[in-house]
Amino acid sequence: MDAERIRNYLEFYQDLGIDWVYRRTPTPPVAAVETAPAAAAPEPPAPAPPTRIEMADRAETLTQILTDIGDCKRCALHQGRNKLVFGVGNEKSPLVFVGEGPGADEDAQGIPFVGRAGQLLTQMIENTAKKEGIQLKREDVYICNVVKCRPPENRTPEPVEMEICGQFLYRQLVAIKPKAICALGGTAARALTGHKEGVTKLRGKWLSWKDIPLLVTFHPSYLLRPYNQDAKREAWEDLKKVLHFVYD
Repeated sequence: MDAERIRNYLEFYQDLGIDWVYRRTPTPPVAAVETAPAAAAPEPPAPAPPTRIEMADRAETLTQILTDIGDCKRCALHQGRNKLVFGVGNEKSPLVFVGEGPGADEDAQGIPFVGRAGQLLTQMIENTAKKEGIQLKREDVYICNVVKCRPPENRTPEPVEMEICGQFLYRQLVAIKPKAICALGGTAARALTGHKEGVTKLRGKWLSWKDIPLLVTFHPSYLLRPYNQDAKREAWEDLKKVLHFVYD
């Protein structure tokens, strides 16, 4: 519409007594709003990895546990390892002996307690059983260690090494379900019971591991030292106690 026609319209409305005119303000076009796609339903969280207790409570065999260990490189002990030393003996034994870790002979053969300390342990088991009228050979019990690889220079295993290897010891014990455990030495006692006292204070006492009675005694390597002759008698008494408890 041109300006002349607009002026004529305004004059016409003015003559009618209308002194104002409503002018609609044009509404700007509304921009299309993009609708965000509906948020996808959150995926359920991935199941947490099984805890050590959950793993151990499953029906496992020692063969399955050893397969799970594989060529273990979970801690630094593997670096100097010749052979992994898992355990040996009767997988259904009511009595399990737990030591500290493999030595040089054990590392070479892959079998726990085969060196001088192991030979003494065998004599202790078999001779004590014979004297007490119990038909028992070394192969009738199960023997293993807290750590499965030899620590350098036979040093005491570090806490992190015992923690990592301890999960497999835990599973071994649950798989075997022994009537009793004999902890050989202070390291094994601490790993299994958490007690901080030395072996001289713990030996001969009944403690427990997961409701399984546990007796602490001296490690055979300690008994080999010439100045520990009195400890030999105490260790034999400890062994008599655990053998009668399990086999009587």
